[in-house]
Amino acid sequence: MSALPVVDIAPLRTMDDVAAVERVAAAIGAASAEYGFFYVEGHGIGDALFDRLEAVSQFFFALPEADKAAIAMANGGLAWRGWFPLGGELTSGRPDRKEGLYLGEELGPDDVRVAAGWPLHGANLWPAALPGLRAAVEDYLAAAVAAAEALMRGMALALGLSAGHFAAGLTRRPTLLFRIFHYPPDGAADELGVGEHSDYGLLTLLGQDAHGGLEVRAANGEWIAVPPRGRALVVNIGDMFERLTRGRFRSAPHRVINASGRERLSWPLFYDPDFAAPVDPLPIPATTRLLPRWDGVDVHDAGGTYGDYLLGKVGKVFPELAGKQLGGFA
Repeated sequence: MSALPVVDIAPLRTMDDVAAVERVAAAIGAASAEYGFFYVEGHGIGDALFDRLEAVSQFFFALPEADKAAIAMANGGLAWRGWFPLGGELTSGRPDRKEGLYLGEELGPDDVRVAAGWPLHGANLWPAALPGLRAAVEDYLAAAVAAAEALMRGMALALGLSAGHFAAGLTRRPTLLFRIFHYPPDGAADELGVGEHSDYGLLTLLGQDAHGGLEVRAANGEWIAVPPRGRALVVNIGDMFERLTRGRFRSAPHRVINASGRERLSWPLFYDPDFAAPVDPLPIPATTRLLPRWDGVDVHDAGGTYGDYLLGKVGKVFPELAGKQLGGFA
C-alpha cells in the first residue's frame, strides 16, 4: 500500500440515498479494518472556514510568548485547556517538537458536568490579543462535529448496527477535545514533531495545512506518508474503537516529522465517548484476524467508564500538570 483510501461521506450527511449510504459504510468499514486511517471528502467543512482557522492559528503562534503564556494550561484547571510551549507535551515519554493550544467543547459553570467537577469539561482559555480566534474555532468545531456524527453513522452501519446506535448511547453526549498544533521547521533531523503513538480515544478527525509530515505505520511495518489532499480530513481509529469492536477496527500507530522546511499547522478533533459511558465491547462478533499491537498493550480488557479510561491516559502526556490538576479524580 502506498496511499490511504479516500471516502466521500456526503451521503452520510443527508442519509437520503440508501444505496449510496450502504456503499460509503462498506468503504468505511473496509478502511477501518485494514488501515485504521483514511481520507474523508464531502465532510461539509467549507474551504473558507479552513482558511479562517489557518489564518488565526498562524497569528496565535506568532504572538509573543508572554501573551501565549497568559493562557497556559496551568491556568486551565480541571478543564485541561490552554497553551503549552515547544517540548511541553510528551509522546511515548519523549518531548514532542511542537507547541499547541488545548481546546474543547465550551461549557459554562452551570453545565451539570462542570458543576459535578468532571475533569476535561469546562471553559476554554482565549487570548485577549486575538479575539477572532474564538469565533473561528467555534465555527470550525461545529462543522467538524457534524462530520464526526455522519462518520459515526457510517461506522455503525459498517458494524451491522443501526445508523443511530452510537448517537443513542455511547456518543449521546460526546467528549469533544480539540487541538491546534504548531510544528516549527528548524529541528534536528532526528527530532519528531510527534513520536510514534496511537490515539487512545474513539475517532480522530484531522485537518492539516499544505505542508504535510504525518506518517502511518501499516500492518507490515512500512511507514506511509499521509500528504495533504486539498482540504480532505484524515480520519483515524483510536484505541477505544479497536477495543469496542473486539479488534474489527484497527488503531494504527502514526507519527509526525516536519521535513518541509516550513511552519506546519494541524487541527485534530478527538470525538470520544460520553465521559460517563461504560466501554464494554459492542454486540458484534470478534475479528478472526486480530493483529498484534505495535506497543504490546492489550486494549481489549474492557470495563469501567470512558472517563476512568481517559484519566488514566492524560497524565502520561503532561505528568507534572496532571499531578496538580487531576489529583483525586484519576
